[in-house]
Amino acid sequence: MTRPRQSQPGIWALAVTAFAIGVAEFIVVGVLPAIAADLAIPLARAGGLVGLYALALAIGTPLVVLGLARFPGKPVLLGLIAVFLAGNLLSAVSHSYAMLLGGRMVTAVAHGSFFAIGATVAARLAPEGQASRALALMFAGLTLAMVVGVPLGSLIGNALGWRLPFLAVAMLAAAGWLATLRWVPALPARKTGRAGTQLAALVRPEILAMMSITVLGFGASFPAFTFITPILTGIAGFSIHGASLSLVVFGAATLVGNLAGGRWAAHWGWAPTLRWMLIGLSLSLVALESLMPYRMPMVALLFVWGFLAFGMSPGFQAGMLETAERWTPHAVGFASALNISAFNLGITLGETLGSALVTRNGMALTPWAGLGLAVIAQLPLVWLLARSKKAPAAPTTEA
Repeated sequence: MTRPRQSQPGIWALAVTAFAIGVAEFIVVGVLPAIAADLAIPLARAGGLVGLYALALAIGTPLVVLGLARFPGKPVLLGLIAVFLAGNLLSAVSHSYAMLLGGRMVTAVAHGSFFAIGATVAARLAPEGQASRALALMFAGLTLAMVVGVPLGSLIGNALGWRLPFLAVAMLAAAGWLATLRWVPALPARKTGRAGTQLAALVRPEILAMMSITVLGFGASFPAFTFITPILTGIAGFSIHGASLSLVVFGAATLVGNLAGGRWAAHWGWAPTLRWMLIGLSLSLVALESLMPYRMPMVALLFVWGFLAFGMSPGFQAGMLETAERWTPHAVGFASALNISAFNLGITLGETLGSALVTRNGMALTPWAGLGLAVIAQLPLVWLLARSKKAPAAPTTEA
């Protein structure tokens, strides 16, 4: 059955806020040296603004979603966008690392909850069998931020002060709030199990396996990506402006990869798509370590890397929604939140490994840490596929 066409603007409205969220999350990568210099902190500690943000998101998202599971999606999304806006205003006026980190924590919890609930809303608005494409469209806002928002914010932040991009994100969040108010339809709250039923998803091996795939696969890029600006300036020899422009290449690749990944996951299935993209990512990380000192090859590699790293995002989320529908049907929203946590646990894991290497003057070795994660991600993927083929779905009753 085809859903009404008027549902489609609702997905675009979600993409507007996703764009603001993408800028907020990754702008720190572009201005990390500027923040470290202004706040007089080591570069590795500044990297915690990426990793600790992701950790707060990973812990806070399932708890918030669990508490909001019985409420209709639209008012919840509007509230989360308002909190996200407030967190970015706090970050913009920060005068210390602790204050900036606090603003980031507020932003993080709203960020994760928005994506977890927004993903289920987008899937409900999509035509039958097209959830992967709807998720890709929503996540396209996130990846478009990599094309436009992060490089532009990096240029502005490095030239005029790192606080200005956070003010711009607050304005984008306001636009996202208005778009959601206008175009996201009022949907009835989805039937969910009680808290105990939903928490039971945490001990389902299939849900944990899917989370592991996301943690390892998405996290594989972040040992190197967290420090991409100093890598481009300190190893590849780019100027700070050249590094910012190079991020446009990476960002464009994330947008193309996200849309392609959504189409491939819808056509061939999320599991085969993830398997081959993980193999490609592994090869690109090997190439990254080898070609890091060479500017022109690095530009080409940034495109390949970005395409693969973020092209897997729709597959990860579609995989979790399908797995939850099969094994924990009364906890689909909570499982979606767990997978948003998994994305960000991956970022935290990658940033932690990368920071450990940077502290030991091993910035050039960060791709190897990512390679290890990408290879290990294949193991739970193989197990989950075998499990799905051999075992019937376990019945889940509301408790």
